[in-house]
Amino acid sequence: MWGFVYGERSEYVYAECTEGEVEGMSVTIVGSQLGDEGKGRIVDIFCDEADIVVRYQGGDNAGHTVVIEGEKYQLSLVPSGAISGKVGVLGNGCVINPKTLFDEIDGLRERGIDPEIYISQRAHVIFPFHKVADNLEEVAKKKKKMDAGTTGRGIGPTYEDKSARRGIRVGDLLDKNLFWEKLEYLTQKRSKMASDVIGSVIDESFDLETIYREYCAYAERIEKENMAIVSGEFITEQIKLGAKVIFEGAQGTSLDIDHGIYPHVTSSNSSSGYAATGSGVSPQIIGKGEIIGIVKAYLSRVGTGPLPTELEGDFADDLRERGGEYGTVTGRPRRVGWLDMPMLRHAARVNGFTGIVINHIDVLAGMGDIKVAESYEFRGESIRVLPPTTELWGECRAEYRNFSGWPECDWSKIAESGYDSLPEQAQKYINYVASEVDADVIAIGVGPSRSETILKRRPFNW
Repeated sequence: MWGFVYGERSEYVYAECTEGEVEGMSVTIVGSQLGDEGKGRIVDIFCDEADIVVRYQGGDNAGHTVVIEGEKYQLSLVPSGAISGKVGVLGNGCVINPKTLFDEIDGLRERGIDPEIYISQRAHVIFPFHKVADNLEEVAKKKKKMDAGTTGRGIGPTYEDKSARRGIRVGDLLDKNLFWEKLEYLTQKRSKMASDVIGSVIDESFDLETIYREYCAYAERIEKENMAIVSGEFITEQIKLGAKVIFEGAQGTSLDIDHGIYPHVTSSNSSSGYAATGSGVSPQIIGKGEIIGIVKAYLSRVGTGPLPTELEGDFADDLRERGGEYGTVTGRPRRVGWLDMPMLRHAARVNGFTGIVINHIDVLAGMGDIKVAESYEFRGESIRVLPPTTELWGECRAEYRNFSGWPECDWSKIAESGYDSLPEQAQKYINYVASEVDADVIAIGVGPSRSETILKRRPFNW
């Protein structure tokens, strides 16, 4: 039997496989809260046993920070595993800003890393006028207190064009005549929409010829580096040949456009179910593998909307500084709060976690007693789940369970020694979270670097 071998950008190479060979496996990494849970670092660690890392939704609104041997890498579009030499795939569910993509690739090459990246031909493309539309929309919503805290990267308007069936995909860029026709229509459409809001539009963001030249240059580079693929076919074939694949989600479950705190959400489905749709593989591939929920030991978010456990004042400022709670993409200070168990239970149900990773245990050290919102008080009753609408969620008041805090430690030594060396109070906290979401803890983050992670088991050994 013969099949395509990943890792050869220059051409399709076929290699002989043994008949009846065991198929590969998938691990899906999902944020369980409001993003910024530390997914990038966990993907990087699990990449040790993986061959391919796939982004299946979002665009350069995501922020992934990976620290390796003291070197910090901040990515927004390139899959985290590319730093470790793994093949990176941007699936059809992503929206692609070619400038960001190539800036990140070139930046990594300058640092001695040559990532191997493939892009689905079915992924939609972000254009300059999408950014303009994003900012106009956010200003308008802010007046009505409906803003989502967008990064202003044009993500939402690109998904909007996709849903309206007027979007332009990566495959369209590769046909110059077709691209011109589609771009002409879309540019006129977006220019008219902007003009209706702010009057006459005279801006390079809407200049058809300027955009066409710029994006034709991107298309030429995509072709030159043989980056364009059909992601579903590529990934499925690799798994059949024994490849181990990580599906890397962006943002968090409570930012999912269907299952999050709408309208204060992202423009795509950030939950595990979209890993299949957004990459083009069968749901059976996702279901057969592991689904790992990444949990931050407390709560943080960028953007507006209710937050029943939100902290304010000096304590919040201290927690924000300890945790480095500033947006990777925007640099904006994040709101912080205590861990919210109704939110986590919701995420566990939506995603079907087979395991969880709890990060930032070290950040809470030495801060005194720790609180967790075990339930909400809602209209005189105690509830343990998220209400169906954001407006109702805004009426909820957190009902807290108190935990004894844990002291400052030499977290590097604890990471080396393993789980049993964690302070007893921290272990109680971790075990409580695991029991509430009915999933095993497979790793604990006790510092920013990959070496400051306690691994209880490896996901591909499930």
